[in-house]
Parts: sequence; structure tokens; C-alpha cells
Amino acid sequence: MKFIKKGYYYFFYKIYRSIEYTSKSFGGETLISSKAGLVMLALEVWILISLGAYYAVYTKTFTELTITMPITYIPVILLFAFNYFTLDYKGKWKKYNTEFANYSKKKNRIGGWIVFGIILLIISNLIYAFYLMGEVDWSLYR
Repeated sequence: MKFIKKGYYYFFYKIYRSIEYTSKSFGGETLISSKAGLVMLALEVWILISLGAYYAVYTKTFTELTITMPITYIPVILLFAFNYFTLDYKGKWKKYNTEFANYSKKKNRIGGWIVFGIILLIISNLIYAFYLMGEVDWSLYR
């Protein structure tokens, strides 16, 4: 369990550092942790959307979702609360960021590639889930 927790914080750390780097390049350093948290939330929501798409494709159940339906906003609220209490509440991420900053350059480079690979996997998984949904003839299942 501790490995998963540390991996989650490292994932946030690498996103935070990349946003910090680009923010310095463009002259703005405000709200970097909030931006990194928003990226984490977006990636988590994309995972949920992918799972929902796979469920719809494999069970052949068509569900029209709107923003007012609880199934669309409750998971996002829960993810936001999870991110808040694991990262932002009492600045827990800062302790881990200093620990990860002290890793060797080689270890941080390898970790960065792993995080980049996971992000690419999440994005390609979402695209593939949408592709599968497009292949189903939904008029047969309405």
C-alpha cells in the first residue's frame, strides 16, 4: 500500500515539476499545485470515462449522460475530494516533493519517462475506448 501511495505522490511530483518548468518559461508561477491537481483530476476522470465506455461497449447498454445526472458529477466530486485530502490538505505533497527532489538525476529521469508513459497510456486508452464505442451500432440497442 505504501508503494502505491508513494507512486501516486511521485506522479503528482513529476506533473508539478513539468508545470513549474513551463510556468517559469512563460513568466507565471502562480497556482502551480492547483494546476498539477487539475491535471491529475483530468487524468483520473479520463480513466473513469474509459471504464464507462468499455462497460457500455461490452454490455451493449446505451446510456445518455447529462451533467445533471448523479452518475456524471458524483465520481468527479469524489475524485476531487480524494485529491484534496491526499495532496493539498495541510500541504502533504510538499514533504514528498522535497524527498523526490533529492533523488538522483538518473532515478528522476527514469521516473519521468515512466510517468510520461502512463499519461500516454491513459490518453491512448481513452481514444481506443471511444473508437470501440464508434464501432458499435447503437441503434440496435436503444
